[in-house]
Amino acid sequence: MRVLATSATGIDVPWGLALLPDGAVLVTARDDFRVFRLDVSAGRLTPVGTVPGVVSNVGQQGEAGLLGVAVSPTFTRDRLVFVYYSTSADNRIAAVTYDSSRPAGRQLGRPSVIVKGIPHNVHHDGGRLAFGPDGYLYATTGEAQQPALAQDKSSLGGKILRMTATGRPAPGNPFGTLVWSYGHRNVQGIAWDAAGRLWASEFGDHSEDELNLIRPGHNYGWPQTEGRTNVPGITGPVAQWGPPEDSPSGIAIARGAVWMAALRGQRLWRIPLDGSATAAPPQDFLVGRYGRLRSVLAVGPDTLLVTTSNRDGRQSPGPGDDRILLLRVS
Repeated sequence: MRVLATSATGIDVPWGLALLPDGAVLVTARDDFRVFRLDVSAGRLTPVGTVPGVVSNVGQQGEAGLLGVAVSPTFTRDRLVFVYYSTSADNRIAAVTYDSSRPAGRQLGRPSVIVKGIPHNVHHDGGRLAFGPDGYLYATTGEAQQPALAQDKSSLGGKILRMTATGRPAPGNPFGTLVWSYGHRNVQGIAWDAAGRLWASEFGDHSEDELNLIRPGHNYGWPQTEGRTNVPGITGPVAQWGPPEDSPSGIAIARGAVWMAALRGQRLWRIPLDGSATAAPPQDFLVGRYGRLRSVLAVGPDTLLVTTSNRDGRQSPGPGDDRILLLRVS
């Protein structure tokens, strides 16, 4: 693994990353609520617009704000992108038109909310969005510091959700609702492997952070369990770490491995896969070199974008923070 370039600098907590059909990448800034377009090959960052109504709590070392972004699978026809964001009362998912022919900074339309009422708090707001290979939109939510919500299948908190582009439960959802899996504390990373299996990274409490293979309708244990378990009815993780070396956020899959960004651990993990299991012990890269790492996106078969998160209120940022790195992996 090697760093090819620093593609962008000076972003206020780059959080969501989503690939456009032309190879450019949309980037959300958590705490100033702006969306940018990154032309990766040129290293050019252009403002697209600002999402209205977003509330952040960085002064409280919080985790709310403008979070995930996903591009419609039919973007060339409908010009839609989807954003996950916090308000003063809840977390929401909205569809927004993106018209690149308009002047820079004014290319976003008004958000049209498709899901609201996702539990919100200073911490544990989830926030990742991605379209799966099945064409449906997936969202990760936190339990908003109310652990019991993770086991409450009527709540949107502590879940992975699966929905249509209009915010309705996707066909085949296990409970007939938006809920795809439950028993989660705070999932901030999802990605699919070449066989279409869904993987997710999850913050533990004071014991174990997790990499989970997600199956519909399964219970991932929080708050009853954390880390590997033999408790009947609960699905344990495929891999686990202590929070000091991990605290995982975004993940991507490339070259047969999960690449996981670690916040507190300040490193990038490579977890090689063999089907539904790990193939070898995880390896860590960039340890302490760039500080806290937040998001990962595969932009080619062997290239990744990785964002830093040093302006998120947890430590003092350095010159150029926050930045987006372009990596080549093997």
